[in-house]
Amino acid sequence: MAIRDETRMLLESMGRLFEDKCTKQVVDAAETGVFAADLWQAVSETGVPLAALPESAGGADAEWADLYAALRVAGRFSAPIPLAETMLAGWVASSAGLDIGDGPMTVGPVRSGDRLTLARDGNGWSLTGTASRLPYASFVQQIVLIADGPDGEMAVVLDAAAAPAAEKGKNIANESRDTLMFDGFHVEADAAASLPDGVSRAGLYRRGALARATMMSGALERAMDLAVTYAQERVQFGRPISKFQAVQQNLAVLAEQTAVAVAASNLGIEALSSGDGDYEELQIAIAKTRVGEAATLACELAHQVHGAIGFTKEYSLQLATRRLWSWREEFGSDPEWAAKVGTILCGKGADNLWSILTDGP
Repeated sequence: MAIRDETRMLLESMGRLFEDKCTKQVVDAAETGVFAADLWQAVSETGVPLAALPESAGGADAEWADLYAALRVAGRFSAPIPLAETMLAGWVASSAGLDIGDGPMTVGPVRSGDRLTLARDGNGWSLTGTASRLPYASFVQQIVLIADGPDGEMAVVLDAAAAPAAEKGKNIANESRDTLMFDGFHVEADAAASLPDGVSRAGLYRRGALARATMMSGALERAMDLAVTYAQERVQFGRPISKFQAVQQNLAVLAEQTAVAVAASNLGIEALSSGDGDYEELQIAIAKTRVGEAATLACELAHQVHGAIGFTKEYSLQLATRRLWSWREEFGSDPEWAAKVGTILCGKGADNLWSILTDGP
């Protein structure tokens, strides 16, 4: 995927910002339950979190390809903020014509088995169901949800401070993953609206999966950089361990898996603008599956190169690998998306397999 000049400038700018603001100390503090408010403020001031919104809604009509590229940078730095979630929440809410603020947001449902329903309640609505494992629900200002309404899917925007108390949880990277349970929760009439064609719960799930795949590709780049640097600096038997053939083999496979992950996520990003829903779903399913497979192998190799030091809290490798292990399970696991790939391809028929893989939509 060719990088436009505008995209390159954005990536360079975001890289400098995260290098300055997203230090290991900031990430370590976030893992103890302290929201990275200064980092969020710096990122928010760039306009990136809501850049995909139309200008009429306070955005910049930015290309999603640029925003996903920014997510790769965030993944590389293990940024402990709901950047992807705010992007997706803004997309859902603005598509339904609902008002949102400029603070951090989360979005849901993020798990395939969760369901929310809206029923009429006087002039407003009654919300019922469970939204589990919502990223950063305890730290955001607004929560954007998709629920089944009387006439189809609807978007709901909730003030996080007024929402039911969250059942707090974490993933193995110590990122906030909270569960909200609604039992006839009252929603004001102007806080819910029908979703237009092209925006749906399934679409949110796909875009969330692509966001995780893209962030994982960035984390893989970080793990590879750390492994290469360590192998060049660590001396054993009088020479850097990068000179040993076994270590070189591990680094070569690590680089291969990282490149594949970047390529797979890029194909998923390109598919977003194809206008073909089936092709988009297929490419995103392939991306999430393949990046998850790459993460499984690459984490093992990166830690083998580092030895015991890679698992220590003082060293940065574990920040990347713990997120890789966590993110591969979010917005659908590898087996779930692999099954989706098989279902789509089998539905197209064996005679069409090659053309689908080579010609695109």
